[in-house]
Amino acid sequence: MWLDPVLRSRHQVGLVYGIDDLRFETSYWYEDVDLLGLEAAFGSAFMDRLYFHMLILEAGKLVSLRPAALDLGVQARWYTPACERMWRRVVHQVWGQWRYLHDDPDYRGPEILGTPVDEDPRPVAVPAGPVETLAFCGGGKDSLVSARLLERIGEPYATFGYSNSCYGRASAQHALIDRLVRCGAGTGHHRLRVIDTFADAPGRQVYPDIRDLLAAETPCSLFAALPMLMQHGYRTMVLAHERSANTGNLVWERTGEDINHQWGKSYAAERLLNDYIRTELIANASYYSLLQPVYDTAIFNLLRPDQDLIGATHSCNIAKPWCGRCPKCAYVWLNFMAYLDTERVRQTIPGNLFEVEENQRWFYEMLGLGEHTPFECIGQIEEVRLAFELCRCKGLTGRAMDLYCRHFPTLDTGPILDRFLTVDMAQSAIPAGLAERLRPVLEEGARQGRQYITDLLTGDVSSSLSPAGP
Repeated sequence: MWLDPVLRSRHQVGLVYGIDDLRFETSYWYEDVDLLGLEAAFGSAFMDRLYFHMLILEAGKLVSLRPAALDLGVQARWYTPACERMWRRVVHQVWGQWRYLHDDPDYRGPEILGTPVDEDPRPVAVPAGPVETLAFCGGGKDSLVSARLLERIGEPYATFGYSNSCYGRASAQHALIDRLVRCGAGTGHHRLRVIDTFADAPGRQVYPDIRDLLAAETPCSLFAALPMLMQHGYRTMVLAHERSANTGNLVWERTGEDINHQWGKSYAAERLLNDYIRTELIANASYYSLLQPVYDTAIFNLLRPDQDLIGATHSCNIAKPWCGRCPKCAYVWLNFMAYLDTERVRQTIPGNLFEVEENQRWFYEMLGLGEHTPFECIGQIEEVRLAFELCRCKGLTGRAMDLYCRHFPTLDTGPILDRFLTVDMAQSAIPAGLAERLRPVLEEGARQGRQYITDLLTGDVSSSLSPAGP
């Protein structure tokens, strides 16, 4: 595995890397960032260091091909002991899923050829712009809820959306993101296009023993967004990662470790990357997840006042906006049907996903009946069971519902509500002043969610169909 020098122009960064004689490139295309201007303002040495972090994180996807060594080449001058610790932690956690699927518990990533440089680089500071907060918008229900929360607590924000060629045409992805952005009150919107040759390469033909190709998407997107902060004066990046991301898909018996597909969205990752960015790169930059204090059970209930906007959301990673046959589509549809108006949901995601053949496996695993839950960004087993129970109360039918009823003729919902409707502000990096404004909004949303669920479980249909107020 090797890294090439980074290529850059005024609006593009070219990240070239490879393994053996295979060469790949990931390009970042910025619409409203002047990279040459940033080099003049912050120094070319700092920008080269930032580009290196983009490169080594994007090149990390080659860990999926099990390289024995990594040759940093001329980039070795930026590989500090702090970078070594950060990168190793990301590789170990993100590729835990890869190690599990390949039954390779001892692989710890490639050996670095060379010694980390003994330097203590000083971070820069971003001059303050008119708006502090840049909110990531991927176009899903979490982005919608997060934006609405910022508006309700009076926190101005601009939005940032990126496309990636692994998900299809950039223009189609941005069109989907933009339609949700238009539903909010952001002060502006910034776009990034990520063009990646690795995504379409026939890697499995060259490496037929490889089953799973992974990437550290969240860490990559954070470092890719830093030029946006530097250009426009944002100091805070807000993401919409929920508390469910802190728990993995299974505990691997061979190692005793929690294998977590969503680790890059977890609070542990948030602390690691936040500290690293502030210490090593931009002293007054940080990020946090606005939804980290709550589980999906609360989030879907927070969505209820804005359920007329779910038609502007999308979540599928296979065939956007919705394929209806993947774990993500199955999970979101299930919870939409449980917590929102069912006719409105059918207009957004047509059909009965309980009947779709491909979804039988996903629902089986989501209910905790398999070896692990699906490797996707979804909630926890108890949340899925609760959503099924609510759908049963609504009279929804289908093969997956039959499966649920066979395995769970009754469900003790009390402990599930007590756990998944809690608000834990301590397990988040939300700034104290903002957390004080956010806490009562989240707690009220959780209270109303409990009322909705209780009414539906006890047969008070009229009450449960009324969306929660602001």
